[in-house]
Parts: sequence; structure tokens; C-alpha cells
Amino acid sequence: MARLRFLFVWGPALAQMAVIFYASSLPDLTEIPLGVSDHTGHFTGYAILGALVLRAFAGARWDGVTLQTSIAALAFSSLYGASDEFHQRFVHGRTPAVDDWVADTLGAAAAIAIVYAAALIVRRARSRSV
Repeated sequence: MARLRFLFVWGPALAQMAVIFYASSLPDLTEIPLGVSDHTGHFTGYAILGALVLRAFAGARWDGVTLQTSIAALAFSSLYGASDEFHQRFVHGRTPAVDDWVADTLGAAAAIAIVYAAALIVRRARSRSV
């Protein structure tokens, strides 16, 4: 039962991390026909990651979304972005770039801020209905 709970809570974030790792392992990103700019792709991929990591740190519960879990999720997502850029040093045809890491961190921050605000609204609505 604990494994199922872990997969429910962390599975989506781990899956997104795997997608990001796979994409950064490709020497030529034209293999992924997204039709978006490099920075938009970074921002979007890490927005998804940031929201999913916050969900995991919160235990997949609205009341678990706190300022502390939000900060932890941002730090985790940003560090994963930095490690992904480092990983690209070893991929033929790819290079690490600080501006990509900044786009990663901004994407994660934007999504985390939206989820945090949504959690405040949900908790406020729940407290009024009790």
C-alpha cells in the first residue's frame, strides 16, 4: 500500500523528470516536433515539473501546499534544471546554458505560485463551508 501511495504522490513528478532527461539526451531536438522556441520549451517543461514536485512535497493534498513546500519545490526544480544543464555537457551537439536554466527556474516558479494561490483559495472556500 505504501508503494502505491508513493507512486500516486511522486509518480507524475518522476515521469516529468524522465521526459526532461530524455529530451536533454537528444543531440538534435528537431526529433521532438513541438514548434516552440527553446526558452518556451524550458519554461513549459519546468512549469509542469514545478507543479508536480509541489504536489509531491504536499503529499498530493491541498492542505500540504504551504509556503515551505512551495519553496522546497522551487529549490528542487531549479536544482534539477541545473543538473539537466550539466548533463547536456556530455551530450554530443548540446551545451549547457545559464539562460536555459533561468527559463527552467522561472517556469517552475510561475507554476508553483499559481498552485500556491489555488491552494489558498481552496482552503479558504473549505473553511467557509464548514
